[in-house]
Amino acid sequence: MCKLLRIHLFFLLSSCIGLAQNDIGSWNTTNVNLKLNSKWQVFAEAQLRSLRFYDDFHYYEYKGGATFRVKPNFYVTSGLGSFNTYSEGGNFQTPIKQKEIRTWLQLVFKNPFEFMKIEHRYRAEQRFTSNGYKNRFRYRLSVNIPLFENKKYKNDYYILAWNEIFFTNKEPFFERNRAFLGGGFDINKNLAIQTGYIYQFDYKINDESGRDFFNLILLYSFDFKGEKETTLD
Repeated sequence: MCKLLRIHLFFLLSSCIGLAQNDIGSWNTTNVNLKLNSKWQVFAEAQLRSLRFYDDFHYYEYKGGATFRVKPNFYVTSGLGSFNTYSEGGNFQTPIKQKEIRTWLQLVFKNPFEFMKIEHRYRAEQRFTSNGYKNRFRYRLSVNIPLFENKKYKNDYYILAWNEIFFTNKEPFFERNRAFLGGGFDINKNLAIQTGYIYQFDYKINDESGRDFFNLILLYSFDFKGEKETTLD
């Protein structure tokens, strides 16, 4: 019971860190992942963001794709989505700043290491925007630390941290840095929740300006083979 109390206090504190910031926004994600067999998975995801705490909603996206497991710790993903950014100062305030259709190819390498799990994610994006075509490249390093493991679920409660950099093939090359600190837990074999704090720094790009976000993610996972695999994102 004491261990559970410490874990719940951790989630409360991680949320309070974000809420203590000025003008913190909200970042909400729902992800559905279907594991078709030992090699193939398909997913769908929707996101909704605001520039103040559940107010001034300015951004939404929806996307989907497929993942192929090349080896136990090596995955390849391809996806397609719609990404829409509105002006600041209200809920979906017009005029819209940018509409975008995006495709991407992604490589993920997982490295279990003693008491933690490390993940490297490389993504190349092709962005067809209302402001012209753009290429973008992203690298994210994630660390997942299980607090204790349950025989029924691979990650019952865990601490999660990651940092991601964004860059392009045009000067000034560097575009954005995004960092996350929080945690998650598996509610049951099909549903997990993650929450925490995102800090984002932008370098003069046509998207939401760099700021702080309270992050909440619902992860639905369905395994047609009858085995659940917990991922880092």
